[in-house]
Amino acid sequence: MGTQNDHFAALVGNTPLLELRRLAERLEIASRVFAKIEYLNPAGSIKDRTAWGIIREAEEKGALKPGQLIVDLTSGNTGIGLAALAAARGYRSKFYLRNTISEDKIRLLHQYGAETVLIDNSVFLETGAIHAIIDRVRRENPDAYYTNQRGNPANPRVHFETTGPEIWRETKGEVDIFVAAVGTGGTISGTGRFLKAQKPGVKVVVVEPGAASIPSAETPYPDSIEGVHKVTDVETAYLPENFDAAVVDEVIVTDTAQAREFARALAQEEGILAGTSSGAVLFAAATLGRRPENAGKTIVAIVADSGERYLSPPKLGPTVAQTETASPPSLPVAAAAY
Repeated sequence: MGTQNDHFAALVGNTPLLELRRLAERLEIASRVFAKIEYLNPAGSIKDRTAWGIIREAEEKGALKPGQLIVDLTSGNTGIGLAALAAARGYRSKFYLRNTISEDKIRLLHQYGAETVLIDNSVFLETGAIHAIIDRVRRENPDAYYTNQRGNPANPRVHFETTGPEIWRETKGEVDIFVAAVGTGGTISGTGRFLKAQKPGVKVVVVEPGAASIPSAETPYPDSIEGVHKVTDVETAYLPENFDAAVVDEVIVTDTAQAREFARALAQEEGILAGTSSGAVLFAAATLGRRPENAGKTIVAIVADSGERYLSPPKLGPTVAQTETASPPSLPVAAAAY
């Protein structure tokens, strides 16, 4: 995606497309199912594309200054991509996250030098919570560059420019169905727009969590699927601005147990260790692939990140430590001098 002089950015994109033959055979799927292996991006997820699209545009517009602080509210992966890019390009980074985010993701953020602020999950249940939290992020960091991943048009644009064309090229234009989850809305919207522009008959499908996997007043700490957000029966004001519902042809519901089951199946049948959101996407792909009308069709599913980010036990309740601001460990003296 980038040039040789872009360092980190030169490694973003051009991820492989793998046909899941063994999994399709075991599940008696009559379609051809392909996985777009996005954890092979340099910081380990599809959100590296989003991060590079946002940072590249900010630099081109002169909105980022050397050494400036980058901030946002994130569910982990976009923050990790932004933190890696910040480290590679001389910026600082700080991210606000739910306190249910996996410990593995928080450790990765700190490893890249990012500061984290964890917010109790119950806060997100309050009316207008997302907007209030974003206001807090901007208020507490007045001199920082707020990346606005949920509403920054550079997010879906980078998927229109890269993810979509890669899938089109790798399937030789034979893609019939594209399946992904919605986090910020960038992947499904940008990729979906591109594919439909090339082939109007392409079906774009979103997977969303069922009621038991969504926080509620009664169950503020459910066993949820990180990075998989509900898009139906949600007020437009609470959906990411980058989510283009007009691109979506169908929404398939899953739960966390099913998502984990399909992530395990992918690992044990294909040797691909994917995250829980990818398991949810594969559940939707399998559901589509079993339909008689889809026999012989080509389905492309996004494997957004690696299962290595979810090996720690899920957080099903708050702890004091989870709500504190955490700074990354200091560099050793020799490394800092370098």
